[in-house]
Amino acid sequence: IASPVAFDILPLKLHAFSQSTPTGLDCVGWQRRISVPVIADGALDKTALTDDVGSEEDLYEDFRSSNHRYGHPGGGGEQLAINELISDGSVVYAEALWDHVTMDDQELGFKAGDVIEVMDATNKEWWWGRILDSEGWFPASFVRLRVNQDEPMEDYPLKVEGGKEDDSCHFGMGQTTKDQMRTNVINEIISTERDYIKHLKDICEGYIKQCRKRADMFTEEQLKTIFGNIEDIYRCQKKFVKALEKKFNKDHPHLSEVGSCFLEYQTEFQIYSEYCNNHPNACMELSRLTKVNKYVYFFEACRLLQKMIDISLDGFLLTPVQKICKYPLQLAELLKYTNPQHRDFKDVEAALNAMKNVARLINERKRRLENIDKIAQWQSSIEDWEGEDVLVRSSELIYSGELAKISHPQAKSQQRMFFLFDHQLVCCKKDLLRRDILYYKSRINMDDMEILDVEDGKDKDFNISVKNAFKLHCRDTEEVHLFCAKKPEQKQRWLKAFENERRQVQLDQETGFSITEVQKKQAMLNASKQHHAGKPKAVTRPYYDFLMRQKHPTLPTTLPQQQVFMLAEPKRKPSNFWQNISRLTPFRK
Repeated sequence: IASPVAFDILPLKLHAFSQSTPTGLDCVGWQRRISVPVIADGALDKTALTDDVGSEEDLYEDFRSSNHRYGHPGGGGEQLAINELISDGSVVYAEALWDHVTMDDQELGFKAGDVIEVMDATNKEWWWGRILDSEGWFPASFVRLRVNQDEPMEDYPLKVEGGKEDDSCHFGMGQTTKDQMRTNVINEIISTERDYIKHLKDICEGYIKQCRKRADMFTEEQLKTIFGNIEDIYRCQKKFVKALEKKFNKDHPHLSEVGSCFLEYQTEFQIYSEYCNNHPNACMELSRLTKVNKYVYFFEACRLLQKMIDISLDGFLLTPVQKICKYPLQLAELLKYTNPQHRDFKDVEAALNAMKNVARLINERKRRLENIDKIAQWQSSIEDWEGEDVLVRSSELIYSGELAKISHPQAKSQQRMFFLFDHQLVCCKKDLLRRDILYYKSRINMDDMEILDVEDGKDKDFNISVKNAFKLHCRDTEEVHLFCAKKPEQKQRWLKAFENERRQVQLDQETGFSITEVQKKQAMLNASKQHHAGKPKAVTRPYYDFLMRQKHPTLPTTLPQQQVFMLAEPKRKPSNFWQNISRLTPFRK
């Protein structure tokens, strides 16, 4: 292996529904003849392929007995290479793609961007590693091997006494250390894009085309659930890789100017949002189908006919999720080895920020879509609900709490529970005897309102003395709503919440965020079913249950829940949704 070592880990073998064999297939029963033909391109007769090669079972056995192995950078080869390097005494470093939070003293916790020394990679799912003085197991799918393995813990360029850069160390044709490192990163970006295009092509041509020929096994709706918009992603990535190739300087890779390509395609990359939001549904649908043997045989036959690497379909479908979060890491590394005087420096710097924003936007959309189920369940718990569903106009709970509402003309004060969503403020009343029951009373359209801070003392509009008060004033009708909080800090929190609500509405308009009618209706339908079934109002979200659970006495028994994107930067403050909702006793069983 040439130095510096350049690795890239494509999806590890994560089999959500694997049973007894390394391929993720249950080989018991392979001898049974089940006719599930896979039609080759151009074939009109469904039985034509069976006449030539037999059933998928025979096809599988033929490939298995002939020991076909397809070379690829993300299969079993990289694991063997890692262990050989470790055995030879080399130090191998990996960079964290996601946070790994754990309370188990046998596991190694880290944050996205942390550098981990890999000490043992003999297990496919769990590796043993070290950060400073801490050692432990960590999930291999949470990291990628660093491009530049030589001196990975040091910041380049090298420093000499006096703080000046030392460019005396050269590689090859007059290249400095920094140039060589930039060459490594550029080569990794180009090579991984080519590999990624191959994976996308294999999915589209090896799986989707064959599935569409089997209308007796798959509906269009099922295919949309399983594969999402991966064909759109494939078309986008083909154009992107062509743009990269044009900017790639084959003779002197470190002179390549690729930053502009990422800037050009930053908007197109937002199509990953739809794919990532759908991905958990894809995993659940695959898990359901592969409980039936004919689907297991069919998917495996598709893989073998396309001569794809030994990764199950769920592993292939994970690659777009991994890819979009990898771009900021690659660009950060590229920027690190790009001199400020380089013609590509400003574009790479802008591209890094752009791709971080893309990942941030995808994360936010994913979180918002998860919230609509919670909002629908909240509404189903409210008695005497009137008017349109809250999801018709809103998708985010900004803040909630108890306030005194003062109404004209008697200036009567009423204690009410208020829930501030984007676009609307919902008012509810607690039951006099059972305080865990809420009744719907009214709502206020926040798009027409301006917020007025009221000083303590006598209010001229209502002719009463108030404390910790604020008003909502309708610009169109001149209608005024007066509210009082119990404490000054509560009032300030409400005023801040109203600012956040307007900011959220503006951001949604700028980014084009919206929830489809189908998603709204499905959320309300699910909430209605749970409500009538007497299920607890709290949501349990079986997310990423497609990750294989490794059973080994010395290894962790479960893989942690994996956030799709977590960049190495200060974390966004957590949503107040559950903090606010948890105050409501209707959510308790």
